[in-house]
Amino acid sequence: MRNVVLMADPNSNAWNFAKKIQDYLQFTKEEHVPLWEISVDFFNNREINMYVPENIRKRDIYYIQDSTKNPQQWWVELLLIKDLVLSSSANTLTFVLPNMLYSRQDRKQKSRVPISARAFAKSISKGIERIITMDLHAPQIQGFYPENIPLDNLYSFPEVVRYIFKNHINEFDKLVVVSPDTGGVNRAKSFLKRLKAYQTDPLNNLNQKEFSFALISKTRPKAGEVEDMQLVGEVSDKDVIIIDDIIDTGTTLLKAADLLKNNRAKKIFCYSTHGIFTRGTEELRKKFDILMTSNTYYQENNGAEVIDISPTFAEAIYRAQKGLSISKLFE
Repeated sequence: MRNVVLMADPNSNAWNFAKKIQDYLQFTKEEHVPLWEISVDFFNNREINMYVPENIRKRDIYYIQDSTKNPQQWWVELLLIKDLVLSSSANTLTFVLPNMLYSRQDRKQKSRVPISARAFAKSISKGIERIITMDLHAPQIQGFYPENIPLDNLYSFPEVVRYIFKNHINEFDKLVVVSPDTGGVNRAKSFLKRLKAYQTDPLNNLNQKEFSFALISKTRPKAGEVEDMQLVGEVSDKDVIIIDDIIDTGTTLLKAADLLKNNRAKKIFCYSTHGIFTRGTEELRKKFDILMTSNTYYQENNGAEVIDISPTFAEAIYRAQKGLSISKLFE
């Protein structure tokens, strides 16, 4: 991987994430890829000022952005980094966005509102090589990007399934995978398929568990509020795991846990890729026996079990640079 450089803000959570990617490439692929700093500072009026100390001419840059930053700062930094890198005669620029912000509004639900995901795509895509992200809230937003700008939407499920079988396999016999809404049905069924495949793989030599599927149907008067919930499926005397892509306030999950308990579910687990937890995790940890998230949105000591998915990003970077198939990671 000659001329490849990883780049991140050393004063952000992205730095440790980038270091994990670097270590994986070093010890698994025997590829030494440098990790360089980008200095992010502010003028007195809070305008962002950036500087890269190293010469990046003719380099293939993979910039890892920190999704825990203020969303507006997160977006503007990407615009400035693109200008900085491309005007410094770098060969290519790839954005590595573990959690792609501004992806939740992908269509007009009423008049006179922006399609934020489209606006974001238009602003950052011109001139860059590709975008690597994970578990998009709305996978269809890939259509907002030009055909010559690949958007690799990675899946966290392979790492999560391995984690569950390694750490929690003895805590359930009959497990129901639950989608918290109709929009997440494909996501939950994909997770269910992955569980079954991992269990039946003869190389894993596992005792057989029973897996099934259920759905929570809900009406939502406005963002962050849930009016009514109904359970479709059987959870009585079974353990359940809710699969979601984003936990923001957690209000929906709290009501979902009550609904499942009222339907005689036993242990209740939850996994969400992007654990934002804007209201903390205290109430969620009271409702769920196990609360899991990934480190795409890293918060120290938030009370949830954090699954490291940096190896998936490292593999994607390696495969992208070598011209190998990224989809092979998830077959």
